[in-house]
Amino acid sequence: MKPRLLALQIKRIGDLILTAPALARLRQARPEAAITLVTMGPAGQLAPALPSVDEHFNYRRGRPNLALWSDLATGGYEAVLDFNGLDRSVLMTWLTQAEIRATYEKRRQGYWRERIYTHASRARLRDLHTVEHMLALLDTLDLPAPPRHEPAPPSLVIPAAVAERMDRRLGELGLDRPFAVVHPGTARPEKYWVAGRWAAVIDAVSAGSGGLPCVITGGSDAAESRHLAEILAACRGPRPVVLAGSLSLLETAAVIARCSLALGVDTAAMHLAAAFQRPQVALFGPTNPYQWRPWSPVARVVLAGQTRPMTEADWLPQMPEVAMEAITVEQVMEAVGDRLSGSGLRVVG
Repeated sequence: MKPRLLALQIKRIGDLILTAPALARLRQARPEAAITLVTMGPAGQLAPALPSVDEHFNYRRGRPNLALWSDLATGGYEAVLDFNGLDRSVLMTWLTQAEIRATYEKRRQGYWRERIYTHASRARLRDLHTVEHMLALLDTLDLPAPPRHEPAPPSLVIPAAVAERMDRRLGELGLDRPFAVVHPGTARPEKYWVAGRWAAVIDAVSAGSGGLPCVITGGSDAAESRHLAEILAACRGPRPVVLAGSLSLLETAAVIARCSLALGVDTAAMHLAAAFQRPQVALFGPTNPYQWRPWSPVARVVLAGQTRPMTEADWLPQMPEVAMEAITVEQVMEAVGDRLSGSGLRVVG
């Protein structure tokens, strides 16, 4: 029987995407093991795109989750990696009675937690990007070093059936050529950018015969729908293709994986674009890009209060929160031009 390893990531979609490189590294180091992943809520929809995972359980609030609890108690896990250290994941970890039960030192504090967890990483999120923080937990397993000169394995892969279905749909929409994805929505209202400015960016990106048609992705909740309606009402150029509210998470990921440019605020969609190495411009204000910026060399961050796109030399562990209204259209368009230059696509002004 294969040795079994358990990974617990029961937070949001973005957290799972940023944990995916650690899961890929774990698979690379332990190819003989069976890796089980536990997620919670909408994030579980992304599990089929994680090639490193052999088995998946999605915890559902208000449900008995009997198959999950039974597996935890009887699964014979060799090691548990708890990326969250939440009360629910603490219970899951304890139930396995695995020989190695690891989380972060900060999450291990307390009488019972110190007895439940056998290993702890001293990595602190405030000092690292979230991807690095997740990877640091693997150090508790004493894994072999990755092969030299071998590229890192992909953290996300769109299932073939989903990719083919979305390719057909994009073709039917006339999007069988380069296009831009705009994802203006977010779960936190303070991260919304001004609707009229989004419209101005969409108009500029799609302008003229050489412009990129824009596809708007997102959710269907009331606040996001109102924001999208305001953006569309302010657009004066070619009307964007609106797919927001009509796609599953995997379908949204497939569209983002096909785009030539991704634009959005600090949200899971930008982490998807980074996972697929799509050129992108991400807008930040209330959240710190030091920990949460897209993990990609082809991403550019526009930070509220700054006059130019940020570079690696600009990141600081602690940065002031600035309202998104401080970001101008000109700042975003400068970053867009930077991402498109040298790509063979038109550099917009």
